[in-house]
Amino acid sequence: MSTTPGAAPVTVIGLGPMGHAMASTYLDRGHRVTVWNRTASRADTLVARGAHRAATVDEALAASELVVLSLTDYEAVYAVLGDADPAALAGRVLANLTSDTPDRARKAAAWAADRGATQLTGGVLVPPSGIGEPGSAAFYSGPRDAFDAHRATLEVLTAADHRGEDPGLAALLYQLNMTMFWTALTGYWQTVAMAGANGLKAADVLPFAVDALDLRPFLEFYTPRVDAGDHSGDVDRLTMGTASVEHVLHTARDSGVDTTLPAAVLDVFRRGVDAGHGADSTSSLVEILKRPSA
Repeated sequence: MSTTPGAAPVTVIGLGPMGHAMASTYLDRGHRVTVWNRTASRADTLVARGAHRAATVDEALAASELVVLSLTDYEAVYAVLGDADPAALAGRVLANLTSDTPDRARKAAAWAADRGATQLTGGVLVPPSGIGEPGSAAFYSGPRDAFDAHRATLEVLTAADHRGEDPGLAALLYQLNMTMFWTALTGYWQTVAMAGANGLKAADVLPFAVDALDLRPFLEFYTPRVDAGDHSGDVDRLTMGTASVEHVLHTARDSGVDTTLPAAVLDVFRRGVDAGHGADSTSSLVEILKRPSA
């Protein structure tokens, strides 16, 4: 393939769906792309389009100053990079877009620094199909100078939002996003199961599911109150919310579907009532969730 003048070379390590989409997008934008994956055949279509398949991790690292990591978790990062020649790691900026915990991100940043590399922790907020598309976004944290030096290349993939020097912060923000995403989506799967048990299809639920999952008005209402510690029961009360969740649980049980999810939600609501928040807003559950369950 021909490269675009001024397009920095980049290495992508890890060619699952996300890494493959990233490498493909870089090729589309005229970058010289080096790829490496433990299962080498995953690079075949990229190589056919002009990517260079590194024979070793050391070769992949040596090919570019910016190395994008898209692996399963940080244990996989250590498994891949742990035996690399320190000379190949030295001077590299590792855009670590691997999902894991904030603490592990901080430890990995220190591990990289000990070997002369710089980690930029990243959290990508779109699926592989969103890479390179308008409206895509990612959190980054770590050394600002390294981010600024490679921002243009990172923004080929998504908009890049640098949130600070702490290498764990981007991982935290990403996991907060995932907490909301997976919890809400699992609630939708519960809804589809209950609807199906009662003769409805997912398509029947879709119109009001979209509205039900648009929580923006609620978030904008509760956010300043929660930050002020105001859980007044002037708009809603936890006792009424608990009764509502009980009805959800009973409907799921009567429908003959799994009740694990609504039962877990009801457990949290009841803990709030038992802690004396029955007359308070359901936002008081924030205080309950700050403490580990017994």
